Amino acid sequence: MNEKSFFYQNVLRRSLIVIKSASYYTAKSKKLLVGTSILSSLILVAIFEPIINGVRLGGLQSSAIGYFPRLQMPSQNHPLGTDHFGRDVFAMLITGIKNSLIVGFLVGFVAVSVALVVSLFAAYKGGTIDNLLNSLTNVILILPSWAIAAAAVAYIQRLDITLVALIIASFAWAGPARQIRSQVLSLKSRPYIDLAKMVGERDSEIIFFEILPNILPYIIVGFSYAVIGGILAETGLRLIGLGAAEVMTLGLLIHIFMTSGLIIQGYYHFIIGPVISLILIFISLNLINIGLDELFNPRLKKVTGE
Repeated sequence: MNEKSFFYQNVLRRSLIVIKSASYYTAKSKKLLVGTSILSSLILVAIFEPIINGVRLGGLQSSAIGYFPRLQMPSQNHPLGTDHFGRDVFAMLITGIKNSLIVGFLVGFVAVSVALVVSLFAAYKGGTIDNLLNSLTNVILILPSWAIAAAAVAYIQRLDITLVALIIASFAWAGPARQIRSQVLSLKSRPYIDLAKMVGERDSEIIFFEILPNILPYIIVGFSYAVIGGILAETGLRLIGLGAAEVMTLGLLIHIFMTSGLIIQGYYHFIIGPVISLILIFISLNLINIGLDELFNPRLKKVTGE
């Protein structure tokens, strides 16, 4: 067996161990199980949104204007009624859930990817590069990131959901990077890392097979917080009228209903859907973080008694 085949088999074996461990810990922690269940349900809604809206609307876009009677109360055909433009509110809601999750997960993926490059490799190697990247992380952390992102979004003419997510993610990576770096600095001085070096493991093997599996919970927590921050940032931008105008998100739904006067007229059910959806997203991700903390933080486990 050549070295390349052995490497890929090792990657596959470690991946299966991670998947089995994730299943075990999810079943062991009630908070992690509940949070994962809620988030999975929302993700399923987002995945099947084109099919659901395609069947319900007969191929129409959820943002299409004037195809239904205006300001209808909730009914069997329109579970959340219709708005002042004759749009089905339920259809817009599940589109908003899908797009808000896309923004959040894009922000989380980019932020964690940058954080891993900045902290995992640099902290393991140390030296001047690590010092420079750590200084850059500290600078990003103290910047008024949301205000800068709002200014950038305001001056960019052609915005789409990916560009908005990238603008938010350009500031969201600093928090996960700080947390991951501290764990790498602690782990690289452990005896088993010295043993791995003694038996001839390369730096890449030590990073991916010895350090990375041990910081996986912190990566997941960093990803969760980046997702929450991304959705909150995008919602905040929408509330002040900024963002990709043609992309329906939960923040845009709230902005529409708050600025159209429908709430003052007593159509409170219009805003309940997006608000509850945001709350469910934040609760699910926070339950996942708390569950991971209780499982992998011995001191917290003693406090909770689990």
